[in-house]
Amino acid sequence: MNQQSICHAIVESLPYPVVFVDLDHTIRYVNRAARYHYGQERGLDGLVGRSIFDCHFEPASHERIRAVVEGFRRDAKEVFEKVSSRNLRAYISPVRTADGELIGYYERFELNQRIDKTER
Repeated sequence: MNQQSICHAIVESLPYPVVFVDLDHTIRYVNRAARYHYGQERGLDGLVGRSIFDCHFEPASHERIRAVVEGFRRDAKEVFEKVSSRNLRAYISPVRTADGELIGYYERFELNQRIDKTER
């Protein structure tokens, strides 16, 4: 199994939606969890090749996404976006080549758990 196949299998195995978007704001990849979430739960099938703005309907979301990407162009790191209705923290993360060239971005999720200081 080659490295590309391994990476693809890892991303497909993640329990959270992953949507990769290029710098023209065109969706280029959605993993299995994203296909289910956006297709089955939200009725947004066939996202690959469509604009990210087809999923984010509010003009304020468009402005925020564009501003975040402009920050990535200036070498900004991952940005916290929100806590979702499913109690997941959402972040927008830049994707760069090995040479540091920005090629796009993706949204990543993690469970929004409260950490009890006595559990440390």
